[in-house]
Amino acid sequence: MHLAVSLNIASSIGQASLTFAEIAGLVRKAEAAGIDMVVISDATDERSSSPFEATTLLAALATATERIGLVASASTLAHQPYNLARRFASLDIISHGRIGWNATLRQNPREAANFSRSEGFSNDDFRRRAEEYIGIVQGLWRGWDTDALLFDKAGGRFHDPDKMHFLDHKGEFFSVRGPLNIARSPQGTPVLVMSSLAEAEFDFAARVADVILVDAVSPADAKAACDDLKRRAVTAGREPHALKTLATLQAEPELGTDHLDHWFAGQGCDGLNLALPADLSALDDFADRILPDLRRRDAARSAHAGARLRDHLGLGAGGEK
Repeated sequence: MHLAVSLNIASSIGQASLTFAEIAGLVRKAEAAGIDMVVISDATDERSSSPFEATTLLAALATATERIGLVASASTLAHQPYNLARRFASLDIISHGRIGWNATLRQNPREAANFSRSEGFSNDDFRRRAEEYIGIVQGLWRGWDTDALLFDKAGGRFHDPDKMHFLDHKGEFFSVRGPLNIARSPQGTPVLVMSSLAEAEFDFAARVADVILVDAVSPADAKAACDDLKRRAVTAGREPHALKTLATLQAEPELGTDHLDHWFAGQGCDGLNLALPADLSALDDFADRILPDLRRRDAARSAHAGARLRDHLGLGAGGEK
């Protein structure tokens, strides 16, 4: 079973923000326990206070860790698709192939007001825009073949033109020529994680995502949702193992070995995603109590599989659907 940790870094009113040292310490503990990846949430509206922009935080965490996968939320409203694709591709090179993007098709109306869209979008328009956006980002990530860059100084050739691909996207919401002015990701493409999905969005997510974080209230609900997503992936022409599904579980005080055993026994998803609040006591409880429980029952590994996030998750190189 794969294991992820979702860390909410946005503090509530009256609550002190986490420092970088506190966040890095928790991530290093998760790394030492063999957790596959940590997912950093982000927010750009006035009702939450994030001490760091999530992708900037990932760059710092990449230098403070060596093995664990690093995934950040990034809004499709706050960033242009070319800039976001370039940012995550750069992070993947900096981290030697440990980066992922957590994307959602849900809009936050308060966020839209910060980016010249005070009226927001209709839910249908936002969904179509987000789907187009995600397709552009993935297309840009695949703009260079693995061996496209030659660095042939003697022959005067920087790259093989046949292995560079213009995107030339002209859609309903965006027009993007491409390619990125950065080499292909060390793991093919950064890992695309999707979360907070409505059932109407399952087909799209099952077609394009590498990992889907499933919200469920019980192991039976999680199994039903994960089985459904796998079926949709196969219908879209993918192999079942090309999509990993992780059930999200709130890391509350009563969460312990027995509770975890109950979820692991369901065997409906590929693993669990433990959601932690931005609270030091919760982080300490996770590190001091839950992680040792996982280690004792061999649910958390003492070493990661391979060096890259796709290796940890048993995924093929990006672009190989």
